[in-house]
Amino acid sequence: MIRVALPYHLRNLAQIDKEVTLQLEAPVTQRAIIDELEATYPMLRGTIRDHNTQQRRAFIRFFACGEDWSHVSADAPLPEPIASGTEPFRIIGALAGG
Repeated sequence: MIRVALPYHLRNLAQIDKEVTLQLEAPVTQRAIIDELEATYPMLRGTIRDHNTQQRRAFIRFFACGEDWSHVSADAPLPEPIASGTEPFRIIGALAGG
């Protein structure tokens, strides 16, 4: 079981309170997580990645085991603690400004 932590605005949109748990087959990748997340919560389609290109939105970041995975291939296997559900896969809303 995979744990996914979403930012407040996406939790609010999906009407969930805490982390999301997903059942995924190996290999566990960013693409597999987002595919299952969008299938389970259709209201999130287009909020995390673009509908057409399937690319991550500019102000969304992905973190696995405390490391930024935003620029790692979407098909790269995630670390074991994510795949086993020990650690959550974090989707963070990035901030900009000065």
